[in-house]
Amino acid sequence: MMLGVKVEQKEDQLIIRWQFSKISIPITDIQSVTLEDTYGGSESSAIRIGAAYGASETILIRTPHQSYVLFTSNETLFPKINALISSSE
Repeated sequence: MMLGVKVEQKEDQLIIRWQFSKISIPITDIQSVTLEDTYGGSESSAIRIGAAYGASETILIRTPHQSYVLFTSNETLFPKINALISSSE
């Protein structure tokens, strides 16, 4: 069983996995990746991934069509996402 949020790159997609969910985001669609300082994420329409309870970091990924909030205690996830995005530019 996967406990935390997992992120990887496959071709031109950022793949986010958590439990039985898999979300693919075209890397070219990603406008920004930031750390959120609000408990539940500031965007009410965002897709929430991970367990908010006990998460030490909240990562917001914005695209033109949808925002994604990732709840994680893995503090290497934010730099990993930024590295995947910057290496694709």
